[in-house]
Amino acid sequence: MKHDKRRFLKGSKIVPKPIPRSISITQLVDEYFQAYNAGRLREAAQLLTKKMLSRDTTVGMSITGALTPAGLGGSCIVPLIKAGFVDWIVSTGANLYHDTHFAIGHSLHRGSPFADDRLLRQQGIIRIYDIVFDYDVLLSTDTFFKKLLRLPEFQTDLGTAELHYRLGKYVAERERVLGIRHSSVLATAYRCGVPIYTSSPGDSSIGMNIAEAALDGCLVRIDVLLDVNETAAIVLDAKRRGGKSGVLILGGGSPKNFVLQTEPQIQEVLGINEKGHDYFLQVTDARPDTGGLSGATPGEAVTWGKVDPDRLPDAVVAYVDSTIALPLLTSYVLAKAKPRPLKRLYDRREALIGGLYNEYMKAKKKKSKTKSQ
Repeated sequence: MKHDKRRFLKGSKIVPKPIPRSISITQLVDEYFQAYNAGRLREAAQLLTKKMLSRDTTVGMSITGALTPAGLGGSCIVPLIKAGFVDWIVSTGANLYHDTHFAIGHSLHRGSPFADDRLLRQQGIIRIYDIVFDYDVLLSTDTFFKKLLRLPEFQTDLGTAELHYRLGKYVAERERVLGIRHSSVLATAYRCGVPIYTSSPGDSSIGMNIAEAALDGCLVRIDVLLDVNETAAIVLDAKRRGGKSGVLILGGGSPKNFVLQTEPQIQEVLGINEKGHDYFLQVTDARPDTGGLSGATPGEAVTWGKVDPDRLPDAVVAYVDSTIALPLLTSYVLAKAKPRPLKRLYDRREALIGGLYNEYMKAKKKKSKTKSQ
């Protein structure tokens, strides 16, 4: 009986000591984030630093919510990419579009969520909760993308990783010409060879501008099926090389499911023997009981084959606003984890697809042989 009691009391003691006047983020998280969602955020930071950022783990990040208009692209996501802590990304198109505003010389401003929106409309001001900017920012950014989408290199079928890589080249050049020190997500991913996918490419202003280009006779087309296979190939390759796969999920929605569905694509659809992602870290303010927590909890994800059941203890969900959690996580891991060599998965896309195809054909032959016996 005493042995059973010790099993439940093995966690660190909660010591209610006063917070010092000057304290580092790492000390604050490790020593003062004791319980509830502060405790989950501490566990998330420690999981990310101690396990997910090992050299043999391939980390996929999903991004939802209006994070880049709040400056979190350049302040958090860019440093994580540069440090080699994020190997591939699934983002809403909106986050990539709004991050481009900064890269081409526009400004967004702090505002009030209680402004009179009718007056803002009359004055040509756009509001994203408590962020405001001039309507001309949208028109200028649209013009930037319209010009790019009419270039010869875009007149073909493209997966979204290739689309964003080519766009990122021009965003990076615009930053250089303007002398902008902030580096956008698209530009940084281009430089670092990090593929960025958009699970719903029509659901953003970038997609809207592609649709306009199509009406104007341009030949740019998005191959969403290529995205499905490329992302699955990234995860399969990580496992077949003897490594692990981790997912860092900001919010939920379609990008979360797109990151996680890689494993059902491998196992259920392609028939390849696999077990699921090894590490699961999500920051969300949604609830599973209302149907709003897309992909639901790590435990539920196990039933789909999305998460390896043997690795379920290495899964953390922190029910915290991403705009609070992401700066804390970024500061924590940059202080505690050594930079990793860039995997440059974008450069290996064809080889990755080849590996997936070979395993698919083997699994298909095996299944056919079993049926014939």
